[in-house]
Amino acid sequence: MRLADLADLELTYEPRGLTLDGPLPPGFHHLEVERRLGAGDAAYRAASEALMAYAPQRGVGLRPRATAPRAAVGVDVLSRLVFLGVPCRIVWTLETADRTGFGYGTLEGHVESGEEGFLVERRGGEVWAVIRAYARADRWLTRLGGPLTWRLQRVVAVGYLRALQRAVREDG
Repeated sequence: MRLADLADLELTYEPRGLTLDGPLPPGFHHLEVERRLGAGDAAYRAASEALMAYAPQRGVGLRPRATAPRAAVGVDVLSRLVFLGVPCRIVWTLETADRTGFGYGTLEGHVESGEEGFLVERRGGEVWAVIRAYARADRWLTRLGGPLTWRLQRVVAVGYLRALQRAVREDG
């Protein structure tokens, strides 16, 4: 699968956009993890910029390639998980003084069906990262994996948080 091929693919799930503020829909496996990244304006800016430039995905070894260097609605992202192509399309973005993030949904050819959202939030003076997802198995491989698949998704989500934490430390 090539990045250029993603433009012709369709999203594989409904409803869309619920990783921003929920509630997460029934009929899917749900995931939500968060971590404090630091405090202050510099930490918020560093985490926000890293997030919108796909640092969480790079930080867990997914090697993302995207149709734009920064997250925006409609951008296609193709990552690699070992030998599997992981095709997604960004379905929402948000950039305010207190919240920055994006969510992407699965395209045809992905092993799951659903959406994953990435947020950096100011909470008082502290900066937090939140990863929220809803997904269901869409291929025999993920159905066969059962609970192991959902554990792997959680491990990857925690890795996203660590990558953002590193980005804040490196910038600070």
